[in-house]
Amino acid sequence: MTGPAKSEVRWQRKDLLGIRELSAEEITFILDTADAFKEVGTREIKKVPALRGKTLVNFFVEPSTRTRTSFEIAAIRLSADVINIS
Repeated sequence: MTGPAKSEVRWQRKDLLGIRELSAEEITFILDTADAFKEVGTREIKKVPALRGKTLVNFFVEPSTRTRTSFEIAAIRLSADVINIS
């Protein structure tokens, strides 16, 4: 079974709180997008405009500095504004 061509799938969701409700096509889209961004990590300048103009809110119930920082760095590299709530 093959998934749809990359150009056939568009992300329609406003948020993502888990993967249980995702279709196989949406999961494939996420993995394909992640694969495309692997190359960005090897660049000298790692910032891309993928989330420019968007605000990402990190909400962690349990304190986790390492996880919060990892999420924040990823969002900043995608040019998002970040708000951390704990």
